[in-house]
Amino acid sequence: MKSGMLLVCSRPVLPALLTMTVALCAQAEDPRYAVTDLGALGGGYSYAYGINNAGVVAGGAATANQTDGFSQTAVLWYPGLPPLNLGTLGGAECPACNSEAGGPNAAGVSALLSETAESDPKNEDVCTFGTHKQCLAAIWKNGTLTALPLLSGGNNSQALWINNHGEVAGFSETGVQDLTCASLNPYQRFQIEGVVWEPGGRMRELRPLPGDAISFALGINEKGQSVGVSGLCSNTNFPLYINPGASEPHGVLWDEDGTPFDLGTLGSATFTVPAAINNQGEVVGASKIADGTVHPFYWTRERGMQDLGEPEGALATGIPCCHTINNRGEIVGFSLGANGPHAYLWKHGQIIDLNSAIPADSGWTLMFSESINDRGQIAGWGVNPGGAIHGFLLTPMEE
Repeated sequence: MKSGMLLVCSRPVLPALLTMTVALCAQAEDPRYAVTDLGALGGGYSYAYGINNAGVVAGGAATANQTDGFSQTAVLWYPGLPPLNLGTLGGAECPACNSEAGGPNAAGVSALLSETAESDPKNEDVCTFGTHKQCLAAIWKNGTLTALPLLSGGNNSQALWINNHGEVAGFSETGVQDLTCASLNPYQRFQIEGVVWEPGGRMRELRPLPGDAISFALGINEKGQSVGVSGLCSNTNFPLYINPGASEPHGVLWDEDGTPFDLGTLGSATFTVPAAINNQGEVVGASKIADGTVHPFYWTRERGMQDLGEPEGALATGIPCCHTINNRGEIVGFSLGANGPHAYLWKHGQIIDLNSAIPADSGWTLMFSESINDRGQIAGWGVNPGGAIHGFLLTPMEE
């Protein structure tokens, strides 16, 4: 709905690592935020992955029978209301099935990935919950969870973000078996291709760059432009699956007609991952520089890719997918330092540890900021005053 080494990840992974920072305008006053604990679904933990401009937050939360700190069920948090359980595609037949949600859009429609009750026929684990069940892209709308169609021959898919027109970005497996996939993803057997599911049921294919074999989309804006990755199955991480041997060779912007555009690199041809795109076509993500370290980037069509550096003293700095830059150019992510991971905001040239922007007596440690809306509200997760991992909502305080 995840510094400088690996891939974006909506799932909680402490070394999740895609670096970034941004320098935009003049210095501004440090922002201040009120922090809200989003709660869970009867279990002990939750994770917030996305937020819309109305302040509705999407993510995953533990039910009473999910206790491993990893399994979760998709949830929406409406302001002032208890968490809303979105369920799974496994239904009553599979009470142990998992799901997680991104978005929602302005209409409250959320993009999901969900397990079904069926075991994968090839023992694949595309949802990466460790259950080896079939994983499908879906949307939740007006109380109903609906699976999205697959590309011909495919058995698994993921939906990662949705825009206000109801266009959903993600990927589907194809029917092309590829033995090289297992070199990075031990249970993967088939190639994948990025897609945008349109409200009328049409699938807009986001094909790999020439010479590549697979692709996937992470973010989409209101113009229908998508960003993601193109590469070979042997050298490219899949969303939610982290492997340090991956290269992620090409970062791609697909225009609304599906035409791919290579975003370039910061000096090395072996790792570029765009994580989010706003309505101005500004893209943020991470790319290797010539010495092999991964740095954050900020990209525009006019100026190309710019190296944005890292917070001082950072061991790793990350940018999660899939809505981490808003239309005001504010960017959220995290940085891993001597005190562990902290949630960060990049605004008007400032790099702000969000733990310094909430009341000092809040009792919170804000670890990961995952999404920001145009009002400046931020969704993420961290350790609450009771010591539990919970999703949070930060709301700017009027001075």
